[in-house]
Amino acid sequence: PVIADEGAIPYLAETLYSDAPLDQDNAAATLLNVSIACPEALMSTRGLLDALSHTLSHHTRHHPSAVQSAAATVYSLVIDENYRPVVGSKRDIVYALIDIVRTPDSPAKSMKDALKALFGLALYPLNRSTMVELGAAAALFGLVVNDGRVGVVEDATAVIAQMAGCEESAEAFRRVSGIRVLVDLLDPGTGWSARIRENAVLLNLAGFGQGVVVEEIRELGSEFVFHGLGEVVKNGSIKGRKRAQTLIDILGRVSLGGLELSPV
Repeated sequence: PVIADEGAIPYLAETLYSDAPLDQDNAAATLLNVSIACPEALMSTRGLLDALSHTLSHHTRHHPSAVQSAAATVYSLVIDENYRPVVGSKRDIVYALIDIVRTPDSPAKSMKDALKALFGLALYPLNRSTMVELGAAAALFGLVVNDGRVGVVEDATAVIAQMAGCEESAEAFRRVSGIRVLVDLLDPGTGWSARIRENAVLLNLAGFGQGVVVEEIRELGSEFVFHGLGEVVKNGSIKGRKRAQTLIDILGRVSLGGLELSPV
C-alpha cells in the first residue's frame, strides 16, 4: 500500500495521541485499513502498539469511532497467529480491551470489536492466563448476564470458551459464579442460540478444573443441562457435537438414548 511505502505509518500512529477527535478518527481508520492489507507494516513500526494502547485505554474520552477502529486493528493483527504472542504481551492493550467490555455504556461497535480482539488473543494459549489475571472473567460473565443482545452474548461466550482452556480459569470462573451462568446457558428453555449453547459446553473448563468443576456442574445441572447437551449433540456443529458428547461422558453419562439422559 502507498501509505506504508511512503513511510506514513509512524505519523498516523503519532496522530492517535492528538487532541483533535477528527484527526484521531481518520488516523485510526487508516491504520485499520493498512492492518488488513499489510499487517506486517504495522507490526514493524516502532510504537504502533503503544499508540493503539493509548487510544483503547482512553476509550471513554476518545472519539468512539477511533476506539472502534483501534480495537478492530488489534483483531486484524491477531488474525495472524504469529502476532498473537507479541500483541498479548502488551498487557495494557489486553487490559484496555477488557475494560471496554466491562464498561456498561461502551458503544456497541466498540464492544463487538473488543470481544473479537480478545477472542483472537485467546487463541494463543499463553494469553489466556493473562486475560484471567487482568479480570476478563468478571467482565465477560457480567456482560453475558446483563446484556441481552444475542450477538454480544455469542461473542462473549466464544471468548469464555477459549479462555477456559487454561489452568487458572476454573477458579476465576467459580469466583464470579461463571459455572452457574454457563450451566444456565445450556438450558434450551432460555431460548439462547445454538452457538451460545455450544460455547457454554464447558469441556475445556472441566478438563482443567477436573473433579471440582465437574462436581459443581453436576450439582447445578439437573435435567435441563443434560437435555441441553443432548440438543447440542443432536443439532450442533460437528465440533460442538463432539464437545457435548465428551462432556456428557465426563459427567458420568453412559448413553444419550435420544434426549432421555438419565443421571448416574
